[in-house]
Amino acid sequence: MRLLRSTDLALRLLMRLAVLGDAMPTTREVAADMEVPYTHAAKVVAELQHMGLVDARRGRGGGLSLSDKGRTASVGAIVRAFEGDGDVVECEGDNPCPLHSGCRLRGALRRAQEAFFASLDPLTVADVTADPTGPLLLQIGRAP
Repeated sequence: MRLLRSTDLALRLLMRLAVLGDAMPTTREVAADMEVPYTHAAKVVAELQHMGLVDARRGRGGGLSLSDKGRTASVGAIVRAFEGDGDVVECEGDNPCPLHSGCRLRGALRRAQEAFFASLDPLTVADVTADPTGPLLLQIGRAP
């Protein structure tokens, strides 16, 4: 299974904010530090803000910070939210699979996908930023 770029960025952004302490980088700064397009980072920040995981303040002295909910959020729940609840493979659509009515693979792939998410459920953002990861996150991009 491969994560969407937005899921990957969301997790890295949350991890980065978790270790910055009182520093409040802007979305533009985070995008530059993580070497991703600003527009992509802005969409991810908007979704994280909507989920209540990130606080964003505009204007002078503004920036991004991790909310309390963001610090304790389940990594599995975050991945589920960004990945959606679609199937691993496309069995329907414009060109449906001829095995659709009797396929046993679809169910097996769905169970494997859920096992993947379930293995991430007990982990929180705080867990994945503990040493030795936290200090490494501080070395990404500009120094805070």
